[in-house]
Amino acid sequence: MSPKIALVGDYNEAALAHRAIPKALRLVGKVEGVWVPTDSIRNAPVDLAHYDALWVVPASPYKNMEGALDAIRFARESGMPFLGTCGGFQHAVIEYARNVLGWANADHAETNPSAAQLVVAPLTCSMVERQRVIHITPNSQLAAAYGESSIVEGYHCSYGLNPAFESRLFAQGLKATAHDEAGEIRAIELPAHPFFVATLFQPERRALQGAPPVGKSILPSYFL
Repeated sequence: MSPKIALVGDYNEAALAHRAIPKALRLVGKVEGVWVPTDSIRNAPVDLAHYDALWVVPASPYKNMEGALDAIRFARESGMPFLGTCGGFQHAVIEYARNVLGWANADHAETNPSAAQLVVAPLTCSMVERQRVIHITPNSQLAAAYGESSIVEGYHCSYGLNPAFESRLFAQGLKATAHDEAGEIRAIELPAHPFFVATLFQPERRALQGAPPVGKSILPSYFL
């Protein structure tokens, strides 16, 4: 039986990434993706326990932000392999800030611009339909997935990590593992977790040109 990945997000045919993700999984070849709407998540340990991995997909705001955050927390605490891209990256930052660092007011500028701790804020330059060079930290999970130190990937986002919170966010285990050429953080991971990686860029887009998400695949190697 093929491993099943929960694709947490609200499917929208108009979202390029949503059209790309099933193609990316078919190119990987041995995994099954199952769409899980955020408003269907009421108790993440129960609702998601029968999946083998979790991917929080792009196209936020989500219908149920708390459902997405609970899914991420479940993956982080249970050791379930986790991938977040674009909105998944943004919400992984928020979940970690709230539930590991104890920042109850950590939030997203797109959905709650008046929040006291906007750990996700507007990018200095919008990355909607842009491609950029990205430098990967050696010996990271992301580096193992790509097998390369520098890559070019596409984006569709206007929000990212707020630099004002960087030093405190990365003081207790969370690591920044990819930066753009301006030095801005574009991926994070938890080294102590079996596989917990989130990228602001969208590697799944490669599948629309018939290419795998990355050289070896950004999915955990034991799913290949």
